[in-house]
Amino acid sequence: MKHNVKYALKTLFKDKMLIFWTFAFPIILGTFFSMAFSNIEKSEQLDIIPIAIVQNEEFQESMLWKESFQALSDEENPKRLFETQYLTEEEAISLLEKGKITGYLLLEDTPKVIVTTSGINETILKQVVEEITQTNHIMQNIVKNKIPEPLDPSTDNTLYATIYQKVENLLEQEKVNIEDTSSNHLSYTMIEFYTLIAMTCLYGGILGMVAVNQNLANMSHTGKRIAVSPTPKRKLIFSSVLAGYITQLIGLSLLFLYTIFVLKVDYGNHLGYTVLLALVGSLAGLSLGIMISSIFKTNENTKTGIIISITMLGCFLSGMMGITMKYIIDTNIPILNKLNPASMITDGFYSLYYYDTFHRYYFNLISLVIFSMVMIGISIISLRRESYDSI
Repeated sequence: MKHNVKYALKTLFKDKMLIFWTFAFPIILGTFFSMAFSNIEKSEQLDIIPIAIVQNEEFQESMLWKESFQALSDEENPKRLFETQYLTEEEAISLLEKGKITGYLLLEDTPKVIVTTSGINETILKQVVEEITQTNHIMQNIVKNKIPEPLDPSTDNTLYATIYQKVENLLEQEKVNIEDTSSNHLSYTMIEFYTLIAMTCLYGGILGMVAVNQNLANMSHTGKRIAVSPTPKRKLIFSSVLAGYITQLIGLSLLFLYTIFVLKVDYGNHLGYTVLLALVGSLAGLSLGIMISSIFKTNENTKTGIIISITMLGCFLSGMMGITMKYIIDTNIPILNKLNPASMITDGFYSLYYYDTFHRYYFNLISLVIFSMVMIGISIISLRRESYDSI
């Protein structure tokens, strides 16, 4: 077995075109990604949004709204969102018409956000108001459930202060918080590097194809000699596939080292899980190449073209050429990305940063294992039926 694997590795490393697609191309593409997207996040950083709040009686009486916007407008807050002015409704309308503010908030029976255009800043303002509204509903529900006695408006301020303190304590006990649980490491640029890793994993299909072709009598002179040799064919194919997987892992390791230490890509706090997913993704790519090589009775160049086409289509659908494409497919044709190994890999990466649990990550990991087993199963059935009239 050792001799067969060693011989297969030497054969693979002598193929210059194969080495280019496995080792050089992902690194070159990663360099282009870094050059193209290195400043994109800095250029897209949000400015402080100028807004106004109508300072009517409803706003003055709501401590939640007052404290929320005070915190979001605090100049010492590093996550400050707004530059807030407290005005009358007439003054707010005047500033909005002159384009000096993005919009203004009017508290009546229900909170109203008044804007004249549609854009990112307007959307952020509306989202913040919705979040505060939801928090307000949570507080009201707690008061209703925990302090069922009706409040008498004629009671003195001391009683109201006592009740308010009870509500604060209940909020603390219930841990009612609105916070961002997504990772600080997730970024627009990272999406491109995730799809790059997925593409590199699937390009391992070329290695799987070459590993099988070397053992087929109708594809190479080596295959003809193997066909008449006493060594079991399955052992030789397994050795070639193992050599292909080792080669792929070397290429993947070089890509990780290059992106981490040269391009300074931050894969976050779950690097081990990221590497594990890449290992399983590489197996999926390798098995895809083995399957294509087994069932398509054509020359090696055509098989290579099929693998590259499938890989690039899968990466396109998973967001490599446009980050919105994955969302479009997930929304309209979700089954397509459920069967797309590139999407499984990138979705697994996203789940490490979007969610604080690993359920979705493990779902994608298991999906890739199942995909690999199905591809290998199809390949075994196809290779068992392989026969030749003459050699």
